[in-house]
Amino acid sequence: MSQIFNSAALVGSTGLVGSEILNILLSHPSSPKTYALGRRALPQTSQHLFPLISPETSTWTESLKSISPSPPIFFSGLGTTKAAAGSIAAQRAIDHDLNLDLARAAKESGVKVYVLISAAGVSASSSFPYPKMKGELEEEVKKLNFEHTIIVKPGLLLGDRQERRPAEAASRAIANGLRAISNGWLTNAWAQDATVVARSAVVAGEQCLEGERQKGVWILGQGDIVKLGKPSTQHDQTQG
Repeated sequence: MSQIFNSAALVGSTGLVGSEILNILLSHPSSPKTYALGRRALPQTSQHLFPLISPETSTWTESLKSISPSPPIFFSGLGTTKAAAGSIAAQRAIDHDLNLDLARAAKESGVKVYVLISAAGVSASSSFPYPKMKGELEEEVKKLNFEHTIIVKPGLLLGDRQERRPAEAASRAIANGLRAISNGWLTNAWAQDATVVARSAVVAGEQCLEGERQKGVWILGQGDIVKLGKPSTQHDQTQG
């Protein structure tokens, strides 16, 4: 691994995918300094982990800008639910507005590679609030013109969530059952493990930092996620 991967910044590090990205970064053979923005203390500790903790999300953009030197890559796994936020407007303030503010701050700080964990099926033209806000975010971060913009679009996320999501519970139970009897081939097209999604995000980011990808926007669909997220594609085989 090139020495260019010497630091990274991350928001959403207590979420399902974000926590897996954090674990991968902290065990990465390049030992990048990892700056994690968040509201509360993290369960992980490491000499390479630098938490930037504040319950006031309005301070996060300045915290990101204060990192010196600026990390070459920024991962966003930030997101919430309507139930947790309290309303669609409050959810949009996090999923769209705060994410976009942080992306702009990353761009202003000199971040080269921006990685967004989004979702399959979202669209700025959707008539439904959640896919619309996520789709609008995708379109707006593309316009920021990072050297590399990576948008990761998983299907149903499988893994142990800290929060309850009853609406997804039945689908997740079906997916877990099918995965257990098929080694994943019955579910890879519509549901992915959070660890696989996280690996794909880190591997894609590494490839961009290494100059293995042309500059511009790279959309990772579910097939790409499964391919890049296999343990064999990760430098550290201890992951997953």
